[in-house]
Amino acid sequence: MKLLMFDTDDFWYKTFSKTVDSAETYDVEKATADSLVIFINVEKEDEDQKDRVVKKAVNNISWLAKKTGRNKVVLHSFGHLSESKSSIEFAEDAIKTIRDKLTAKGFETSMTPFGYLFEFKIHVKGESLAKVWKSI
Repeated sequence: MKLLMFDTDDFWYKTFSKTVDSAETYDVEKATADSLVIFINVEKEDEDQKDRVVKKAVNNISWLAKKTGRNKVVLHSFGHLSESKSSIEFAEDAIKTIRDKLTAKGFETSMTPFGYLFEFKIHVKGESLAKVWKSI
């Protein structure tokens, strides 16, 4: 699993086109302020170790939230962080599990609609911890 984590002032996105036929149909435009935005690539090798990679992802996101003072987290499936990709079904399930575990820890957690391309704008802070890359 690859995580590209941003500490943002603002994040706006709008669904552009559906890329996964089985995905629910959405026409969404949303914005959030003062949140962590996490781009996630779920890799093929993660399928054999879901519990471990989900736990590590939750721990890494929680650590960054504590360091930056953030309580809001937006999870975004972003398959461009690695050449390795899990099945679509596994990726969606893993990201939803991360969302649920972060929510259980008290974070206000959301996901961009899975299976879509998006338009987006992101205002990332300048500090070093505002841009964190993790390979799990």
